[in-house]
Amino acid sequence: MQIRRLREERGYSLEELAERSGLSFRGLIYIEHGQRSPSVLTLLDIAAGLDVEPGELVNHITREEFGKSEPR
Repeated sequence: MQIRRLREERGYSLEELAERSGLSFRGLIYIEHGQRSPSVLTLLDIAAGLDVEPGELVNHITREEFGKSEPR
């Protein structure tokens, strides 16, 4: 999933992202493993913790679900 990839690219552990985003460690595990769908507010918190635009997370999800390629 995009969140895990971005987290790992930045060298953050789950604990670090939880602290940076204000979310629980366990909640992030569920989201990364696809066991829980994040709310819009949670996505905003995760994006802030990763220092990315929220659209970067949402656009990836949309492309993945609908089979669209990345815009050029």
